[in-house]
Amino acid sequence: MTPYTERVIEIIRAIPEGKVMTYGQVAKLAGSPRSARQVVRILHTMSKKHKLPWHRVVNAKGEIAIADDEGAELQSFLLQAEGVRLTDDRLISLERYQAAMDEST
Repeated sequence: MTPYTERVIEIIRAIPEGKVMTYGQVAKLAGSPRSARQVVRILHTMSKKHKLPWHRVVNAKGEIAIADDEGAELQSFLLQAEGVRLTDDRLISLERYQAAMDEST
């Protein structure tokens, strides 16, 4: 596992319950601000193995980005169970729910 991947996993694990981060925010904190797609790949391949709270990561607009309905519904359910409110179009208020974390996390 690369140091970048390890850092991404560490950051995602640290997202507090009831908060979200964007793929780009995770990438920036991990030291590579232009690698949001790599964060997506890490989540896709390593969430189960590392028991990551994958549902707390959303796109830059605060939307659930999962394309398939079943996965999007699961993410929506898990976020709502933590107290995160979503609009009908699966949008999350980043002003209200975005975790404010820094490089020391």
